[in-house]
Amino acid sequence: MPELPGALRLHSEYRDYVWGGRERLRPGQLTAEAWVVYENDRIDGGPLAGRTLGEVAAEQGAALLGRRAVTRTGSRFPLLIKLLDCEQWLSLQVHPNDEQAVRLAGKGHFGKTEAWHILAADPGATLIAGIRPGTTQAALAAAIRDGRVIDLAEPLAVNPGDTVVMRAGTLHALGPGLFVYEVQQTSDLTYRVYDWGRPQTAARGLHLDQSIAVTDPAALASATPAPGLGDGECGVLCHTEYFTLTMLHSQGRACDLDTAGETFHALTVIDGTAQLIIGGMEVGALGEYASVVIPAATGAYRLEPAPAFRALKASV
Repeated sequence: MPELPGALRLHSEYRDYVWGGRERLRPGQLTAEAWVVYENDRIDGGPLAGRTLGEVAAEQGAALLGRRAVTRTGSRFPLLIKLLDCEQWLSLQVHPNDEQAVRLAGKGHFGKTEAWHILAADPGATLIAGIRPGTTQAALAAAIRDGRVIDLAEPLAVNPGDTVVMRAGTLHALGPGLFVYEVQQTSDLTYRVYDWGRPQTAARGLHLDQSIAVTDPAALASATPAPGLGDGECGVLCHTEYFTLTMLHSQGRACDLDTAGETFHALTVIDGTAQLIIGGMEVGALGEYASVVIPAATGAYRLEPAPAFRALKASV
């Protein structure tokens, strides 16, 4: 088995959906999502080049994932990280929790709790983050079946720097003019409730029975502004039982970090450039929207500004 490097760069997978944009991810080409840290992404360079992240996780176990992740989800890579460019409304949708995922989709499936960090937002941009308070389960089920669920949806205005945790069971949709970083459980179980009148196809249909089964009418999400951080400081944006999302900020002072064998770190630079230093050696520069996975066995490492950066760190 090849030695596990101190950092893993990945080839992103791109998804082209009807609501995607043409400017941010692949200029001039319709691109809705970039799956920048994903178990089926292939490793770019080094002794593991061409292998998928999931294959290496299955072989390396805690050395890549960390003791905490292995205890919770075994040897499967537990997170999926995306960048989403929203030119139109996404479908109104909902995700199951872990128990519902197994019951509805079968053994081996996870639920899907996720968090969004708003990278950019047009003035007045909104999303949907739950059901209008006071709605009963019976009223919600009737509205889903009759195609009126949008009348019960709760809008949420957001700004760049906001973070929104969308727990399983929460009805939601991203709106036009949003560019979003998303971290979630490793799951692609999505139940579409309403799709803004778009034609249904085999690949893009509605899932009304499943949606009624898993939507929690009491679930609402809110937006949390980013914390004020000093030079070289880190601040937690959100913490769930599945992941922690942290902001790193540098205007000249390096950020010293340590996996401590507990969890991998998935880093995505969202502004500027950071120089990755492991064992006192430069590993490479990370420019805007570049991502890298730091295995749990790496331990201490450093991000130096070149000349400044902001980055997001997802961990278990």
